[in-house]
Amino acid sequence: MTERKTGRILRSLSGFYDVHTGEKLVTCRARGILRKEGNSPLTGDMVEITVEKGKGMVEKILPRKNRFIRPAVANIDALVVFAANVNPVTEPYLIDRVAAIAGDQEVPVYVCVNKCDLDPALDLVRIYENAGFPVICTSAETGEGVEALREAIRGKLVAFTGNSGVGKSSILNRLAPELKLATGEVSEKLGRGRHTTRHVELFRLGEDTYVADTPGFSSFDTDQMEVILKENLQYAFPDFGKYIGKCRFDDCSHRKEPDCAVRAAFEAGKIEKSRYDSYLRLYEKSSQINLWELKK
Repeated sequence: MTERKTGRILRSLSGFYDVHTGEKLVTCRARGILRKEGNSPLTGDMVEITVEKGKGMVEKILPRKNRFIRPAVANIDALVVFAANVNPVTEPYLIDRVAAIAGDQEVPVYVCVNKCDLDPALDLVRIYENAGFPVICTSAETGEGVEALREAIRGKLVAFTGNSGVGKSSILNRLAPELKLATGEVSEKLGRGRHTTRHVELFRLGEDTYVADTPGFSSFDTDQMEVILKENLQYAFPDFGKYIGKCRFDDCSHRKEPDCAVRAAFEAGKIEKSRYDSYLRLYEKSSQINLWELKK
């Protein structure tokens, strides 16, 4: 007898999907037609499955409210971007690119500055507080800020992301010690962490909170991330918001045009240099993409 059920994908690994139906966890494969249509299931997806003789098959992916390539998740309520100023040092551009991708889909972003017991990362805190992001300072070692983070994500499905070695899994272990997730030491020579999270998995924190722990990345991996249309990029920077529409030209790119309100704000110190530099870098990357390539 074939049963048809609806559930959420809690883990995806090597073509297998663990789907929670509310009653039990069913390990499924996915119909080949989904992959052929370029619509492979993602962790966080709500799906329709069939179950026969204990084996599951993903038949249909229900409408998504959002989806991301890296981290490979769907239907999240917020993105928590982890950063640190020590072992390894996070390049602001990495934060800015991830935050812009989330902003382009209107997904709220929290910046979690970890390892603050080793370095308070005051510059990072200033940059992102000034840019309008909620900033939470944490330490997996001492537990500082962990409860503040728990309250911020309560009742949400969130994804933890950030560069390798920054401590995402360590903080998740602090939030839920029973998970006992593997954590990796940071290579002193390379200044980056060893990947301990190889797949994307949703972990339940209480009745109504889910956290996706995602693989860490380096600056080399950002080429795999989504590209935002250059016309939309300005809207993905919340610190530009109050100046948009006040430039001389309606189609101002905020780079070289005269009487640009965004650039004037930057020159007056109202927009952080690293944020404006990231915008220029992302604009250049976006300018290399044609619309027809995004529609593939």
